[in-house]
Amino acid sequence: MGPVEEDFRRLWADHHRHVLAYALRRTAQRTDAEDIVSSTFAVAWRRWGDEPAAEFELLWLFAIAARVLANQRRSLRRLTALRSRLRELPAPAGPERSDLPEVVAALKQLRRDDQEILRLAAWEGLTGAELAVALDCTENAATIRLHRARKRLEEQMAKEEPAPGHSVIR
Repeated sequence: MGPVEEDFRRLWADHHRHVLAYALRRTAQRTDAEDIVSSTFAVAWRRWGDEPAAEFELLWLFAIAARVLANQRRSLRRLTALRSRLRELPAPAGPERSDLPEVVAALKQLRRDDQEILRLAAWEGLTGAELAVALDCTENAATIRLHRARKRLEEQMAKEEPAPGHSVIR
């Protein structure tokens, strides 16, 4: 073990319990506090060489832990906001049961992103607003992507001869 590893082990041994106590006082669950401690020491390891003099190490770790905790809270706020937006969307229509093997065959010839948006729209019954959330884009962008994917599917279907009476469903 080299001197850097020895110094880091000493840092952990000297300050782990203090950083854990700091995190426990700021979180609701011990597992969350332990995650903060792990992330704090991971950042400290990556930033090794920036560490301050020994008398300021604990303060440095507290500063890192504060940023880790702030990042965790921002992530939770974003997740909560996403869940809220998803709850506000109207319930998707149920999938229609169709036996169109030629559509499936043509679909498999498309790019993966085209396949995905078409499946989300047709099989999962997602609206433009729902597609936007699922694809993490604007509703306008989702609508344009869906339109273009449908065009490419139609072009692919035109290359193959569909069974009589079957067409691409919009």
